[in-house]
Amino acid sequence: MTLLYTHPSGFRHVTPPSHPEQVARLDAVEKALADLELDRRDAPDATDDDILRCHPLAYLSMVRRKVPSEGWTMLDADTYLSPGSLIAARHAVGGVCAAVDAVLAGQGRNAFVAMRPPGHHTERARPMGFCIFNSIAIGAMRALDHHGLDRVAVLDFDVHHGNGTQDLLWNEPRAFFASTHQYPLYPGTGAASERGAHDQIMNVPLHSGTDGGPARDAWAAICARVVDWQPQLVLVSAGFDAHVDDPLASLAWDEGDFGAITRMICDAAAACSAPVVSVLEGGYDLAALGRSARVHVQVLRETAA
Repeated sequence: MTLLYTHPSGFRHVTPPSHPEQVARLDAVEKALADLELDRRDAPDATDDDILRCHPLAYLSMVRRKVPSEGWTMLDADTYLSPGSLIAARHAVGGVCAAVDAVLAGQGRNAFVAMRPPGHHTERARPMGFCIFNSIAIGAMRALDHHGLDRVAVLDFDVHHGNGTQDLLWNEPRAFFASTHQYPLYPGTGAASERGAHDQIMNVPLHSGTDGGPARDAWAAICARVVDWQPQLVLVSAGFDAHVDDPLASLAWDEGDFGAITRMICDAAAACSAPVVSVLEGGYDLAALGRSARVHVQVLRETAA
């Protein structure tokens, strides 16, 4: 059965009115998944040691200092802290780490972590793009360093390039990172020439208006590279903002494209006998987010059976 990790703290990360990364996103995902048979688990609080796998102590201390007693403080022009933001971000990290532990222990074939804030833009010591801690990179490093894996793959289909994940894994020969994303677009990284210190990074930029056909072709090529890599674990940054209805970008995917790409990823993972942990990233049209997340998790359930 597919494991689902979430926690009420995700609703305590409150952003200013009209901010696209809003509490209602998590509500939309939870409602979309409400009637699916899933092994539902609380995302635990992360340990400092796990956060420090990717972020220096000075960065963690800075975030702690900036948490307000009321209202908001800004980490950058897009990224806010409210009184409940730090605990939400810690549970987002903890959910990914717990999911990694569980699938590697054989408790489930795959898992979906439905938490916020997202994480894939956070660099080693720099918050960006709504993100506070880079949960998926931390999960990858937990798999490598705590569980002793030799190879992991991190795959990102968010419409925005996962610059933070790339930054954190650039020099890591045990981690393959691949991303499709609209380009040029925030954060401005993700050119095909960005290949990592060990040729273990694969960026596939897509131009504005690209629909599901070229996207599926790109993911077929990425998944072939995954099979060649033979990872022992596959992690997915599941952002649903490449949807045609999303207000923050202009790719033209639909729910069927997310389902097809998810199936390709799961099939590639199965060819490597690798479990899958998927992590919610972007998606800012609430209806499209809910529909897309549901299709994504339905495919995870089907491939876990």
